Amino acid sequence: MAAVLTIDVPARRSHYRPLLVAATLLAFCVVGLGAYVRLSDAGLGCPDWPGCYGHLVGVPDTHAEHAAAAGAFPGKPVETYKAWKEMIHRYAAGTLGLLILGVAISAWRRERERRPWLETGLVVLVAFQALLGMWTVTLLLKPAVVTAHLLGGMATWALLVLCLAREKLGSGEAAPPGRRVRGFGLLALVALVGQIALGGWVSSNYAALACPDFPTCRGGWLPIDSPTTIHMAHRLGALLVFCAVGAYAALLLKRRQAVGLLLAALLALQVGLGIANVLLSLPLPLAVAHNLGAALLLATLVVANFLRY
Repeated sequence: MAAVLTIDVPARRSHYRPLLVAATLLAFCVVGLGAYVRLSDAGLGCPDWPGCYGHLVGVPDTHAEHAAAAGAFPGKPVETYKAWKEMIHRYAAGTLGLLILGVAISAWRRERERRPWLETGLVVLVAFQALLGMWTVTLLLKPAVVTAHLLGGMATWALLVLCLAREKLGSGEAAPPGRRVRGFGLLALVALVGQIALGGWVSSNYAALACPDFPTCRGGWLPIDSPTTIHMAHRLGALLVFCAVGAYAALLLKRRQAVGLLLAALLALQVGLGIANVLLSLPLPLAVAHNLGAALLLATLVVANFLRY
């Protein structure tokens, strides 16, 4: 009887995980870069899109290039340091888009039982983010567009974290969740998303320093004009988030879930950063840290809700 020769063919290696980890880390950096560009007033450092004064690579930095830019974009003088901030953010965001495309392609190639709709949705979201980035420039930092761009960036980061949690942890609920716990988890997540939107509205309307004191606003409690109204709405939203996330963290701690302690710590940090930004007149490092703190809090809430603690 003839022997049958068998050859083991190694399974095709998937690049899904390394691409996903890289995209998640870069998304966090892009969120921070976006906040830095917005808060350092460099959002219009380049008056065109996707290039900068017609340059797809680099920015005008010689006398001749400055003169050419002045002729092509009259009334918009080149501020090289602002232009570089904006272009570095664009390069990072573009790289993130390519990584997310790679994640989606890798996910479709490796999946056998389910369709990777989440990764596909991320590609669509990033494409829409690019449009919002363009409109942010062409519509001259219109508050609604800037706020939507912020929310899109946060959503991209949160969905990447969700993909990573699903990849690393599976469905992984440690104990059957009660309705009250699930309800508080969803409430906390919705409240935080609303608060992030309010934060973007404050920033895009330049209302962060409308109230230079705390807890009052210019010595009183009632807003006196549009900027103070926007600012105080954000403070009220912070109070609601503190109650919702705090209650959810307490319930998780009662169930002996370590994520409750992480939520409580991030919540306390966010409140402290918010107060410090007011009292210290919005120093740039603290303002960027406040944005990144919101991103970390959002990611933690997304993972906690996904795991259905």
